[in-house]
Amino acid sequence: MSQDNSLLGRLDGLDSRFAEVSTLITDPAVMADMKRYVQLTREYKDLERITDAMHRYRARLDDAEEARQLLESESDPDMRAMAREQLDSAREELPRLEEEIRLMLIPADPEDARNAVLEIRAGTGGDEAAIFAGDLFKMYQRYCESRGWQFKVSSFTEGAAGGFKEVIVAVTGADVYGTLKYESGVHRVQRIPATETQGRVHTSAATVAVLPEAEPFDVEINEGEIRWDTFRSGGAGGQNVNKVESGVRLRYNWRNPNTGEVQEILIECTETRDQPHNKERALSRLRTYIYDKEHQKYVDDIASRRKTMVSTGDRSAKIRTYNYPQGRITDHRIGYTVYNLPAFVDGDIQDVIDHLIVAENAEKMKDAEL
Repeated sequence: MSQDNSLLGRLDGLDSRFAEVSTLITDPAVMADMKRYVQLTREYKDLERITDAMHRYRARLDDAEEARQLLESESDPDMRAMAREQLDSAREELPRLEEEIRLMLIPADPEDARNAVLEIRAGTGGDEAAIFAGDLFKMYQRYCESRGWQFKVSSFTEGAAGGFKEVIVAVTGADVYGTLKYESGVHRVQRIPATETQGRVHTSAATVAVLPEAEPFDVEINEGEIRWDTFRSGGAGGQNVNKVESGVRLRYNWRNPNTGEVQEILIECTETRDQPHNKERALSRLRTYIYDKEHQKYVDDIASRRKTMVSTGDRSAKIRTYNYPQGRITDHRIGYTVYNLPAFVDGDIQDVIDHLIVAENAEKMKDAEL
């Protein structure tokens, strides 16, 4: 069995780089530079996974070579049987390890490890679109709970007949953005609305945007130019909600570095009854909004180089249809169709995300081979 010399060649130097990064992240000078420290700790985690797989791969190559030598030199039947079993085991495992390492060697999206801001907005369809936006909100809430992620509403505007015209949520946990980014786009629903008297199926839509949460050092904001207002939070929550001005509203004039255009950004946050906490969350959303805008050209450039866009590109593209009469979910990007709509909208969405990840990795591997 021949060794994959091209793969081994790509692994050369990883051990020394891993040792170098391990030393750097304990250097006080590096720890004082938060941006560099965060980048290096992420690199450390990636290298740790790759070097572990690399050591297992090389150990299995050694097992295979040892078994081949025994088969050539040994005449004892028991020893030959043991060597044959060892060789067969290595031959079975090596292709799986090679595939695992190749996937790890694909340059990861540096944003994937970040927390995320999830924005859901009612689209076409009036009251039914707002109700559908509410259904999506519950779907993501249950999914995030199943992953052990924190799911906190920053602000919302309710629909007249229920649901939300808009709801914005901060999601925190491990690899949140790298998982939820596949949900960005237009979600379409086909069903008979509760207000429909003649039993006709209507089509409505809601848009989902998943943004990587920006770190304080990712963007430059002149906090002295932020204009703050406070207001009384509305909605359920008892008398305190209506009496205490815990809600915050910020306005900030931001100049787009790509176009030079000045835009006023308005952000409201009513996440908690604690005004300082709401201010911090509003600032975090401001950083995230600016970071997203400043990096959109970079994201578009990546998307334009791909034959199919799985997790990036036009957020106005229709990505999924929820057909209630047929109990069907269809993801249009990869031709994925299942008939488990009740479980899906109850948060059981991991399978479609897994399929999207596989599709994107296959696409990246093709690009890497070109």
